[in-house]
Amino acid sequence: MRVITSAAAWAQALEAERAVGRRVGLVPTMGALHAGHRSLVERAGAQCDVVTMTVFVNPLQFNDTSDLVAYPRDLEGDVAQAQAAGAAIVFAPPVEEMYPGYPAPVATTVHVDGVTETLEGAARPGHLDGVATVVAKLFALAGRSRAYFGEKDFQQLTMVRRMAADLSLPVEVVACPTVREPDGLALSSRNRRLSPEERRGAAVLYRSLLAGRRVLDEGGRDPAAVRAAMTALLSAEPLVTPDYAVAVDAATLRTPAVLAGEVRLLVAAAVGPVRLIDNLGATLVASDTTAAPARSRRRRLVLASTGEER
Repeated sequence: MRVITSAAAWAQALEAERAVGRRVGLVPTMGALHAGHRSLVERAGAQCDVVTMTVFVNPLQFNDTSDLVAYPRDLEGDVAQAQAAGAAIVFAPPVEEMYPGYPAPVATTVHVDGVTETLEGAARPGHLDGVATVVAKLFALAGRSRAYFGEKDFQQLTMVRRMAADLSLPVEVVACPTVREPDGLALSSRNRRLSPEERRGAAVLYRSLLAGRRVLDEGGRDPAAVRAAMTALLSAEPLVTPDYAVAVDAATLRTPAVLAGEVRLLVAAAVGPVRLIDNLGATLVASDTTAAPARSRRRRLVLASTGEER
């Protein structure tokens, strides 16, 4: 395990790996690692010859200074977890290495139009531009590689894919399934800030997504009906303050008049002082069947994450 703090040294180390024929896997993180991050490293290790993880708490994506200060930091623990999961190199730069002159404003930032104005972009102005800027810098330094991102931050994943394609960055973006607790709560570094009561209440986010999916299971294609089902469950939990609950086209993140094809259900809510997000995907497929003449035309729902028909 190598821990590198210099951007130039990290870029040189990865170029040296490629020079001897090794494929590089990249896992960008802000530290505070959990099983979800470890699953990304393991996926990268299964598909690449050498895995590098980044640990950098990016100040540009925090629009609340107190949130930045409160973000958990444990580099020693993160390095140990990264190594146990199979990473060979950790890039952990100081903020001045990524943004010379910080805290002076950064002169050049990245904005991905069309996928960043709604949802998290509306709720947290500047957040997604901060994410796009740091990821663009990491991709430029890392060079040709495969980068692994969790689906939990689905809007972020969509944005990173668009940015990499639009800027012709030599990075293949690989999406990995959300890792969940037994009660369905998506793993997040923010979960550790919940009290025991808030932690129990937070499980409603996943239950609300399942409620929205049941509407789809039953043939509903009106996004307003799906939204209403999810919002009703979120609003019924006294410790939860809903922000949004939507059903959108998975490619555009926009709400169509009628849901079809690749669909994504997304929710965000404050649980006590902690803001959490989650999402669930589904593919709506129209098909014919001759097995049951009384239902010669039917709609079926295939879950995007598992391929299971319900």
